[in-house]
Amino acid sequence: MDVQVNRVVAIEYTLKGDDGEVIDSSSGGEPLYYLHGHGNIVPGLEEALTGKTVGEEVNVSVPPDKGYGARDESRVFEVPKTSLPNDLKPAKGMVLQMNSGTGGSLPVTIRKVKLHSVEVDANHQLADRTLHFSVTVKDVRKATKTEIEHGHAHSPGHSH
Repeated sequence: MDVQVNRVVAIEYTLKGDDGEVIDSSSGGEPLYYLHGHGNIVPGLEEALTGKTVGEEVNVSVPPDKGYGARDESRVFEVPKTSLPNDLKPAKGMVLQMNSGTGGSLPVTIRKVKLHSVEVDANHQLADRTLHFSVTVKDVRKATKTEIEHGHAHSPGHSH
């Protein structure tokens, strides 16, 4: 069975930056399960995996426009410290989950701690970067109706 829309795909992967440094890897752990065609992984990697079968290896470099996009300086803003939890001691590099205003949450990274506010960056940490993936397809199966309704894969032994 090949990788197509509405199929659950299990991959083992290593992600490196331009400098060859490993950014992320599933090595030594469980494969990553995702629902193909539902935006669960970056578009460039999803495109490269389409049509592949179990056992195939894919090496692909994904440019920013097919990865996490370009940095957008309008996504850097200040938040009053009074908006943060009382027990939080903000520090540069800390990642917080903020209310997105549309019912979801938005991860932001603290760039600067000021006297009465913190400067946060809502850009993805891998924005503006070319992503170099080495991937092996470990499994492909048809998605269940529930997985398609939920828009994501359920790994073995998990229903949600």
